[in-house]
Amino acid sequence: MAAAPAAAGSGAGRGRRSAATVAAWGGWGGRPRPSNILLQLRQGQLTGRGLVRAVQFTETFLTERDKQSKWSGIPQLLLKLHTTSHLHSDFVECQNILKLLVEILMRPTISIRGQKLKISDEMSKDCLSILYNTCVCTEGVTKRLAEKNDFVIFLFTLMTSKKTFLQTATLIEDILGVKKEMIRLDEVPNLSSLVSNFDQQQLANFCRILAVTISEMDTGNDDKHTLLAKNAQQKKSLSLGPSAAEINQAALLSIPGFVERLCKLATRKVSESTGTASFLQELEEWYTWLDNALVLDALMRVANEESEHNQGASEENGLPHTSARTQLPQSMKIMHEIMYKLEVLYVLCVLLMGRQRNQVHRMIAEFKLIPGLNNLFDKLIWRKHSASALVLHGHNQNCDCSPDITLKIQFLRLLQSFSDHHENKYLLLNNQELNELSAISLKANIPEVEAVLNTDRSLVCDGKRGLLTRLLQVMKKEPAESSFRFWQARAVESFLRGTTSYADQMFLLKRGLLEHILYCIVDSECKSRDVLQSYFDLLGELMKFNVDAFKRFNKYINTDAKFQVFLKQINSSLVDSNMLVRCVTLSLDRFENQVDMKVAEVLSECRLLAYISQVPTQMSFLFRLINIIHVQTLTQENVSCLNTSLVILMLARRKERLPLYLRLLQRMEHSKKYPGFLLNNFHNLLRFWQQHYLHKDKDSTCLENSSCISFSYWKETVSILLNPDRQSPSALVSYIEEPYMDIDRDFTEE
Repeated sequence: MAAAPAAAGSGAGRGRRSAATVAAWGGWGGRPRPSNILLQLRQGQLTGRGLVRAVQFTETFLTERDKQSKWSGIPQLLLKLHTTSHLHSDFVECQNILKLLVEILMRPTISIRGQKLKISDEMSKDCLSILYNTCVCTEGVTKRLAEKNDFVIFLFTLMTSKKTFLQTATLIEDILGVKKEMIRLDEVPNLSSLVSNFDQQQLANFCRILAVTISEMDTGNDDKHTLLAKNAQQKKSLSLGPSAAEINQAALLSIPGFVERLCKLATRKVSESTGTASFLQELEEWYTWLDNALVLDALMRVANEESEHNQGASEENGLPHTSARTQLPQSMKIMHEIMYKLEVLYVLCVLLMGRQRNQVHRMIAEFKLIPGLNNLFDKLIWRKHSASALVLHGHNQNCDCSPDITLKIQFLRLLQSFSDHHENKYLLLNNQELNELSAISLKANIPEVEAVLNTDRSLVCDGKRGLLTRLLQVMKKEPAESSFRFWQARAVESFLRGTTSYADQMFLLKRGLLEHILYCIVDSECKSRDVLQSYFDLLGELMKFNVDAFKRFNKYINTDAKFQVFLKQINSSLVDSNMLVRCVTLSLDRFENQVDMKVAEVLSECRLLAYISQVPTQMSFLFRLINIIHVQTLTQENVSCLNTSLVILMLARRKERLPLYLRLLQRMEHSKKYPGFLLNNFHNLLRFWQQHYLHKDKDSTCLENSSCISFSYWKETVSILLNPDRQSPSALVSYIEEPYMDIDRDFTEE
């Protein structure tokens, strides 16, 4: 039978992938042809026929061979499928043929007189190959298969055989990618036994499927990411019970040794990953990982370069040359390992953010994930690019699609999830660095952080530097235009989140972090909003309540020109900078209530503190913070603007100046010719605040820890502002004139 045209189906790119995949799977029979495999790959790339010969067979011949070999009618079905798979053919007929192939594939599940039929692995492999390539080339087939839940569940059982594992995993991944409802792993027969019997290579591939099954389904609609919609969804979820993703996470965590094996995969060295797999087996796995057959360009280039290099070295040393047919180039093995680690780190990251977070934290600490990643940092995770680094066709080494780039980002996301509001964050340090934290506390005459004292020293990083210090080193060397800056700042900021620790701040200050941040904000005049937001957030956590940090700030921002550039960056987008404004406002309030010469000196000299202390400055921030958000547009990103405005008013209330601030807001409204607009909006925002935070323990704890203001004071202040008594000098309604009153608007999203 002739191979299908390379450009057939839903798109030329996916059609080319089909040809390459058929090549990787050795055609229909699964037996690769002899001779040089690289030459055949090159031929397949040029012809679009992979390793399959275009041979035409008569139906009579196929029928006769079918009877002899008991092929269950598959050859005749293939012939029919080929004749009906051209343009303008009968799509219904194609579907009927595919249905028959699926039935043949599932025959082992059908019992006849108490006995189950057997089907060979080779036949299963052929059927899977046909189904996969038809899904790639024919629009709508994948969705139809996804509708058959029993078939999808059955596919998992085919992964017990190593011969059909890769084909099955690839088909499942494509099907789950279009399935409307998430599959439940607890419905897979003998899931624990299935996963436990995977070797490490299979488990790494299986993580590609798990990435789909344990992540909450994204609607893709920005409106659905509003806090209103999330709250409504949470109420609905409470009545429905755990989501499919949560059930799947729990199912995986119940498998003995599952997390331990993931940690070993994530931390193993490239030399440890070389098993007994043949070149063809490794190459077969390669194709299942590649989303575009054009990557053959890069594959061929790397293979040729390393083959020539090895041959030259062998001739110089008088050693026999190892054929490229028997060994994959080392750079390809490194990239293979990187691709594995991408999926494994993603699964661990999702589990860290799930309902069983504390359980996962305990396990990955016990299995030494962090020290293992620290040992891989220089040689693999943040390795230097070589001239032959494998990248996809049409891309470059700095493209976000590059496996190297994606691994780094996934690694940083894992660190962020691991450190965020958890005592295990100190595992990112080594023993010497933990001793340094203790020395900082001792010198400052403050109690040592309890979490530092409780850290199991046998689980921390080893070597000269811990993982956090290594991250700081590469962060300071990162080019101005680098896409890593955002993720690096987020990962370091997560280490500082929670209850403010002077020792943690000084540890980072001593390593020049504040100066680096200010350089990026002021001297490089960073333009990326995402990077600016992450740097402002990090700067706020680094400086909060820390006199030494404000002294360092004033030393760096030592001219009016620099300070004006800094203010310009702050005022260009308060959504991005409001967390810094909040931290400086809180610090100012604490410093003003301290009797200390060092603090008094900073208060008198620091430009930033002097600027924030002015009432007109605070009112300008307050007006804009309230004006840029509305209940219908509140998201997890911009709700911080509402909380920052509340911090300003809470501190004003402490000083018995709350009525003054409300009166000034009213005047600013009138000056803008919009009486009532701002205060009505603020009233609605505070009503939503009560609904949102009074039912979410975690968020309220975060507010309390980050501000050092008791949550009861937050609640009291909001209640005072929402007081319906128009005679109360601290109630919002007292400053909204009757004709402009609009405070009872229903903003509930069903």
